[in-house]
Amino acid sequence: MSQYETAVARYFEAWNATGGDALAKAVAAAWSEDGSFTDPLSRARGHADVAAVIAGVHEQFPGFEFRRTGGVDGHHDTARFSWELVSPADGSAPVAGFDVITLAEDGRIRSVLGFLDRVPTA
Repeated sequence: MSQYETAVARYFEAWNATGGDALAKAVAAAWSEDGSFTDPLSRARGHADVAAVIAGVHEQFPGFEFRRTGGVDGHHDTARFSWELVSPADGSAPVAGFDVITLAEDGRIRSVLGFLDRVPTA
């Protein structure tokens, strides 16, 4: 597994973690201490802020899982991949997008820039 695939696997482990301790551990494993997450709906810096964003998504979409929808493409310290938020109950995926990550020297995520391709209508 490449450094990019490893980082993305940890990223999805964090996004799919539930419960305070499990989520905190997964975020710490995936992001550097000052790592950031930015998408059109939120901006976070540091483990506590990133965990809060993830917890908020779980509150809005209880029981849903983030899944990668394609390969991971990377070069230097940057990678990109696509994903969707899926309901295991019925297979619906109301949210989809792609993210670009930058890795720190230790292989954890330094920054995420997220782009939303599909969102639920109000």
